Parts: sequence; structure tokens; C-alpha cells
Amino acid sequence: MTGVANDNPLARYAVHTRTNKAWSLEECCQRYAEAGFGGVGVWREVVEPVGGETAGRMVREAGLRAPSLVRGGFFVSPTQANRDKAIQENLKCVDEAAAVGAEQIVLVVGADPKVPLVDARKQVFEGLSACVDHAAASGVKLAIEPLHPMYAGDKSCVNRMREARLLCEAIGHAIVGIAMDVYHVWWDPDLDEEVRLAGEGGRLFGYHICDWMTPTTDMLNDRGAPGEGCIDLPGITRAVLNAGFDGLIEIEVFSSRHWNEDPSAYLQTLCRSAQQLSAAVTGLAPA
Repeated sequence: MTGVANDNPLARYAVHTRTNKAWSLEECCQRYAEAGFGGVGVWREVVEPVGGETAGRMVREAGLRAPSLVRGGFFVSPTQANRDKAIQENLKCVDEAAAVGAEQIVLVVGADPKVPLVDARKQVFEGLSACVDHAAASGVKLAIEPLHPMYAGDKSCVNRMREARLLCEAIGHAIVGIAMDVYHVWWDPDLDEEVRLAGEGGRLFGYHICDWMTPTTDMLNDRGAPGEGCIDLPGITRAVLNAGFDGLIEIEVFSSRHWNEDPSAYLQTLCRSAQQLSAAVTGLAPA
């Protein structure tokens, strides 16, 4: 690979614990470090059994970074009581991320079929705004993840990079940015321009990769390992790097098919996927 022949290309990548959901956090940290990955994307479900402080120690002792804690958000509800509860849960999530040492919280902002999208986006603005000061004081970034439009009715009223960028600009705080997952935004004809704008504004906090399988048999749990489907990962990755992104690239794959494989063999598949992407993208050096 041009310019980094003596370095380990996997050091530029983190793997999300949900990708190998059969393993505990301790197992993920051990296996990812042994494979040569640079980090682990930590899901809250694997933190709960051990607590944030212990989880953070596991990550550090493995020599890994934690680019993200997944996930916060879900600010939208028809009732004020539930919206207030969501804010308190997100403040708790900030504390958890700080204990783990995670650089950012990935936010799935929420949606509800009983709340019109215009109102839902106002609720997200209000919920996020209520968390900004605590996140800033804790040194934890808040990263809005746009979700594919198929989730607009019940999971996220923010579905394109543009909507996420405008929300960031409306809040107007450096602690708020975007976690871009190719699974959700690869189809957007404005993606290159929005990646550029996010980079220029210092808002491109996270970059998550997997692949889109065709035909897709399950809209949540039939994602492909990077390079296995139809997403132009080399092209999108070049755009992300050109926008100034210098963080860890996070491998996040929800796949019933791969979850049924031997997890160690599946991890080797992910190693090959990352190595092949690095070989295809000149300048993709370890972070």
C-alpha cells in the first residue's frame, strides 16, 4: 500500500462489538487487539454487565481506542414525560462514554409514527440542545447518525447528511457533529458534496462501513462485510479522507448470516475486508 508499507493497515480501523455480538467486551477487546485493529466501537449492551469504569480499563489494557459508544438519542415522543426521560438517559450515556473513554456517542435521534416529521425534528433539536453543555464538560462528542429513509417512521427523522449538517449548524456547538454510516447514506446523490461540507465545518466525527447486499433479505440484519456488496467503499472513503477525516474507520456489520459463522473465522473475513480497502485507497494510513 503506497506510503505505509511498513505499517499495519488494520490500525486505522475499529470494529463494533455488535459486529461480533457473540463475544463479550473483554473477548472483543482481546480478539481485535490480537488481530491488529486500532480500536473497538463499544455498544452499551456489553458495558452494562461490567460497568463503565471496568469497560474503559478493558479497552485501555488491550491497547485500543474507543472511537464511539453506541448508542444514544431517541428524543422523539408524543409525550413530554418521555422526552424528558430520553434527555436524562442521554445525560447518563454521556457519563458512561466518559467512563469508558469513548470519544463520542453515536446518536440515533428517534422518530415516532404519531409525531409528524417536522415536529420530530424540533424535538430532536430540543433534546440535543439539553445535552450539549454536559457533553462538552465531559469531553464527549455528540455524533448524529443519519439513518436510511426506511427508518423515518420509527427510528430516525434525520435521514440524509444534509439534515444532520443543518441540525449541527442550528445547535451551533463544536461538540455536535455527524457519524456517517455508509449503509444509510451511500445512495444519496449529494453525498460527496455533503461529506465535503461536513469536513469543512469540522463536523465529520465518525465514519462507519459495511456493505449493501442485493437482494437484501432483511433491512436491518443482512448487511455485508465491507467489499461484499454494491457500495463504492473505495470512492466514498476517498471522499471522506479528502474531507479531512483522520479518525478510526469503524466496521459495523449487522448480519444474521455472518453471526451464524464461527466468530473467529468471521473476524478474519473482516481483516481481509479492511486490508483490501486500504490497498484500494492510496493514503489510508493508520490514524
